[in-house]
Parts: sequence; structure tokens; C-alpha cells
Amino acid sequence: MKLFALIAFCVCLGACSPGERMETPNAVPFNDNWLFTRSAVTPESLPPDSMKSVTLPHTPRIEPMTVNDQWQGICYYAKKFETPEKVKEKLLSLRFEAAMNIADIWLNGKHLGTHTGGYLPFTVSLDNALNKSGENLLVVRLDNRDNAVTGPKPLHLLDFCTYGGIYRNVWLIVKDSLHITDPIARQEGGIFVHASNISSRKAGINIRVNVDNCATEKANAVIDYEIRNATGKTILREQNRTIIAPGTDTTLTTHCSIENPELWSPESPNLYTLITSVSNNGRTTDREEVRFGIRDLKITPEGLWLNGKKRFLRGVNRHQEYPYIGYALSDEAQRRDAQKIKDAGFDYVRSSHYPQSPAFLDACDELGIMVLDAILGWQYFGDSLFTAHALQSSRELIRRDRNHPCILGWELSINETQMPQNFTEAANRIAREEFPHDDCYTAGWMKKAYDIYIEARQHRHSAHLSQPLIVSEYGDWEYYAQNAGFHQNTWNDLLEEERNSRQPRQSGEKRLLQQALNIQEAHNDNLTTHAFADGYWAMFDYNRGYADDLEYSGIMDITRLPKFSYYFFRSQRDTPEMVFIASYWQPGISRQVKVFSNCEEVELYADGKLTERRRPDNDNFSTRLSHPPFTFNIACQKPGTVKAIGYKNGQAVAEYSVTTPAKAAKLTLKVDESGIAPARNDVLFIYATVCDADGNPVHHSADKITFHIKGAQLCSPTNIRAEAGIATALIRTADAPASISISAEAPGLEPAQTTISIQ
Repeated sequence: MKLFALIAFCVCLGACSPGERMETPNAVPFNDNWLFTRSAVTPESLPPDSMKSVTLPHTPRIEPMTVNDQWQGICYYAKKFETPEKVKEKLLSLRFEAAMNIADIWLNGKHLGTHTGGYLPFTVSLDNALNKSGENLLVVRLDNRDNAVTGPKPLHLLDFCTYGGIYRNVWLIVKDSLHITDPIARQEGGIFVHASNISSRKAGINIRVNVDNCATEKANAVIDYEIRNATGKTILREQNRTIIAPGTDTTLTTHCSIENPELWSPESPNLYTLITSVSNNGRTTDREEVRFGIRDLKITPEGLWLNGKKRFLRGVNRHQEYPYIGYALSDEAQRRDAQKIKDAGFDYVRSSHYPQSPAFLDACDELGIMVLDAILGWQYFGDSLFTAHALQSSRELIRRDRNHPCILGWELSINETQMPQNFTEAANRIAREEFPHDDCYTAGWMKKAYDIYIEARQHRHSAHLSQPLIVSEYGDWEYYAQNAGFHQNTWNDLLEEERNSRQPRQSGEKRLLQQALNIQEAHNDNLTTHAFADGYWAMFDYNRGYADDLEYSGIMDITRLPKFSYYFFRSQRDTPEMVFIASYWQPGISRQVKVFSNCEEVELYADGKLTERRRPDNDNFSTRLSHPPFTFNIACQKPGTVKAIGYKNGQAVAEYSVTTPAKAAKLTLKVDESGIAPARNDVLFIYATVCDADGNPVHHSADKITFHIKGAQLCSPTNIRAEAGIATALIRTADAPASISISAEAPGLEPAQTTISIQ
């Protein structure tokens, strides 16, 4: 039986390798073989045999690219399973990483509980309703309609969508009577490991673990701690011994130290693994693994110091949605998003405006991306029930994420909302209770209410120099030529739609350059403040409840394709050396050439002839930038090729070229892996690019492309019109090994095909 095989495999599994989502060898993936229906019937009337077979993560309805009427309502998930013989005497529970929004769970007709909130995990015990012999029927009822407790603002007024479904992983938790407790369910539950007194020579390691004895006899408990470095080498062992009375739990603390620690930073995201084993009278009863990092973080009004070095964090905001499938991303897709954020030149991300996936945070740990971790909230406040829920969410957020070295601070604040003093005081108190260390920093939208003041640039009124500052959002409302108040007369000849920062990727060269200029001006201005970090709004285009079009502020579109502004941010990092020509080189349209580069000098060639070698721009928008762009006053008079070569220390280190495309002739296909190989139950973007006969992208093409997929589910429509020369399909792979065949065709164009192998 498949479930039995998974349990047997997981219980004997050793240390998790980087990238795996298995939190403990006693956590078994429980995503396969679910049933689903959208229905408002009672649980007793649910017909499991007529429900649709699905695999988690799952969304209740495939939505269009632009979501004008997001599905809200009641849906059911059900799963039939038998209890494997080897775990019949164990304690069994289910951990849901997230389910939107009100969840009720039944097992064999017995109600196990209700959970309110769609972004944080919850666990339900199966023991009191489990059939140890024969079949079990698990039923989950979800309701993602507007809810005043979790968010008083209805969806049609909200700046993001709250997609339904069990959209993250579910785990079967297998425990002995003597076990490490769940971090959410207990006040001091789970494992908490934190480094302190950190130097290059030594770091103190503080470990806290809560162990429960559910047996009827006392336990002679031995708790062994093993710390391994990134290569898997054991560098430390410690042990606790204690007697735990029946029906009680106990919290144990251990203080030890690591010599010559490998510190965590964005440049060197070194990770350790703590393996905690519990035994009773010589028999191992539980074993959990936690990854952690060692980093010294200090934030004051004067700035941020990481491992003793003052630094500025260039960052971005991220919504977690995909087109068509809403929130139901695979763990691999979450990791690809993190990789794109890192590749774009960012070392910091704000989780806007809700807790995001554990898989995303794992990737941030591995890649070196600091995270401002946020509870749910945007432009609303509610009654006492709302307040209690938001404060409890603050506790649960910290308990879930406290071991991640990527966490910069805790945004226990309702974004862009005036909150009562008793709420902000309670949120700060909770943070200190749950994270009692010197590097616990809270962040919020009201000045003086939290450790860090977060302020969107459009709301800036004064410097507030006495408090640490993050420019939490900028670029969206900084319509440089429209309402930000900076040199508006310079752009009197631009139409309103040409001036702003909300630009679709297919809006053309002029408008994409305007977006990049707006961003450059705003980021340069942020650097004149005392802020130690800023976060552009936003990384990806996204859907909103209150508007009937996409929000186009992203430096990548909703399908994760870059706009010109993506390369502006990439150029602000010192390495690797890069050049990018922000032009399609079109006669009559390309009136100058903007080059984004982190090189010292750039040469520009037109049709093989050197036009100029120059240093970066020196203007009012470049005074604080790490690497200003290069502007060449050359216009495209006829079709041809421009090439940029970047120089550092007098040596050519990077080059990039753009050729005016000829007539569209063929399609090419690319699978978006972003360094993460396709996996089972994965979601993948497939890009079909319209090219001329020589392979140059035809950026103005809007051809209708037809996709054919064998071996995977096509989540997007079969026919998709190209935007700026690229049509994007989205596929979901199956839960078994497969060879996936993909082809794309369009009238008058040579078709393309490719295959993907899923092991």
C-alpha cells in the first residue's frame, strides 16, 4: 500500500538534504489521492464516490489570467485511507500547512475541529476517531467567503485575491507516546534553536525542546542533540536526561557553543542541522531535524549591522499567486520564485501581506534572502474577535518561523492601518514572549509603535530619525512624472499611461523604459534617507479583488517573465558582471540606448562599429546608486544589431546584443526551471517565443499560439496570444514518473516541441 511504503521510508530516513520539505522523519506526505467538489451540502450528504480525484496542493477552480470574479464559496476535500499495521499503536495527526479560510475536519463522521485563517498551519489529532482496521474517511470543509474575523475588508475591495483550497502540503504526523510536541499547539512546543554571543571564533547555541509523555507510566527520557554542518559532518553532541511523569510534558534547555562558526549572510548562507532524538529506556521514540543559521543581527536608527558589518538591504515585495491556479504552487515553484528574487539582485523580501509558504522560507534560508515576515492585513481593523485572531496569528507566525535565519523581523502589524495602542503593545509583548532574544525586531506601519517603522514612499512625511526605517513599498505610486512631485515638467509630452510605473510587459519599449526610470529615481531617493532597507512594489504582476485588470507594477509579469526594470535591479549588485540593453532596436522608436550594467565602462557598437565608450550616467537620478545606467545618444535608423561590452579594470567581462527582428518565422520553447528541476506534482511555465528565421525574438508579435501537452495537465487555455512575442502556458505534472511532451504551433510559423522527464 502506497501510504504504508511512504511511512516505512520516512521513518528510516536520515538527514534531509537542502531543498527537501520533510521537516521530520516522522512526517509523511499526505497530498495524493484526495477527492474534491465545490458544494454547500452538509458533510453527511457528501457523495465521495462522485467527487473529482485531485492531488494537493489544489485550487477549487482554474481562474482566467485576469481574475474579475474570483471563486468564493464552500468546497469539500475527502480522502479514504487505511491505517498501516506498523503505525496502529502510534499517535497519528494531520498537519495542514495552510487551507483557505475556515476549515472544518471530520474523520469517520466525528468532527475533529475548526481552524480559522488561511495562511498558517494547524494540526488535528486522528486518534479518537481512527479506524485501526478497515477504511477511514477524512472530510475537510473549506469556506473562503468574506470573513470579518480574519479580514474585515471584503474581497471586492482588497488589493490581492484570497484563493481557496488546500493550497499547501498536508502531512501525516506519526508519533510515539514520548515525543517532541507541535510548536503551534503548545505554548513552548517544538524545538527552538538560536545562536547568541556570536563572533568569528565562537557562537553560543541555545536549544529549547518540549517533550510530552502520553503514556500511563513515567519515562526515563534521554534527549540527544547532534549538530551537523553543511557538509553533513557532526561538529557537536549534547545530551539531556530527565524523568517525565505520565500525562505531562516538560521543557528542556541546553546551552552549548560552536567553535569557528560559519556565519549566515546573503553572500554566504551557511546552514547547520540540529538533530534532536528522544529515547526512553534505550529505545528511540522520536527524532526531528531543524535547519538553522548563525548570524549576528543588530538594528538601530543608524542602520543595520549583520555579522558586524553595516549594510543596506535592497529588496522587493512578493505576492504568492500564480495565474490560473491561484495559491496552489508546488514547493518547487515557491523555490523558483525565491531564485528569481535572488537573481534579480535582491537580498531582502517582504512577505506581502500575509505568511507565505514554508518552502519559500526554506529557499530564502538557502539563497541568502532576508525576509520581513508578516501577519495578514491590509487597510482594515476589526472587532475584539478580529484583534484576538490577529494576535494569535502573531504567536503562530513566530512559532512556525523562529528557526529560519532568513527572518529579518516580524511585521505584526495591519498594513496601512491605524491600530489601537493596546493592539500594538500586545503584538510587541507577544514577540518578546515567543522570541526572547536580543535580535527580536518587530515592524509596523505606525511610527513609534514597533521597533522598526515601515513606511511606503508615497506616505512619507518626515524622516523620523529616532527610529529604524524600512521603505516598505515604493515605485507603484511613485509615478515620477505624474504625482510624486519631482520634475514633472520634464515629461509634459507623455500621456498619462506612459508616465506611470504600472506597465504591462507588452506595453512597448518607451513605456518599459519609463517604468525603469521611475524606479531608478525612487530607489535613488530612498538612499538619501536613513532607511537600512527598501522594498520595491512588486516583484511580480498580480490579480486584485478590487480591480478588473492585473496590477502591473511588477519587474516581472505574472508569468515570471522580466521587464526592463528587472535588469536595472540586477545591475545594482556588484557581481556577477553583467550588461543589458534595454531596447528592442526598432527604427523610429528606439531614440537612444539605455544599458543597465555593473561594469565600470561600457562600449556600444552599432552594426559592428564602435559608437562610444563611456562611464555611467551622472545625473540627478544616479547620485546614490551603486551602479547608474549608461545612456547612449544613438537612434535606430534602420534594422540592425547593437552590442554592449562591459569593462572592469580595463578588461572586457560581459556583453549583450540586440538585433532588430525580421519577419516572424518560427517558435521556440523553453521550460522555466530557474535551477530547480521539474518534479512530481510540480507546476511549470512553458514559454513559446515567436522568432525570425535567425532566432531573434519578434517582440511586437501577438500571434495566437496553440499548445499541445501529453503527460501533464494543461492549466492554462490551449490557445494563448503572445504578449511581447511570448505566449506562456502553465502545466501541472502528475504524481508519478512521466515523460511530458510539449509542442506549440501558430499559423505560418515553424512549430516547436520539447520533452520533460519527471523521475
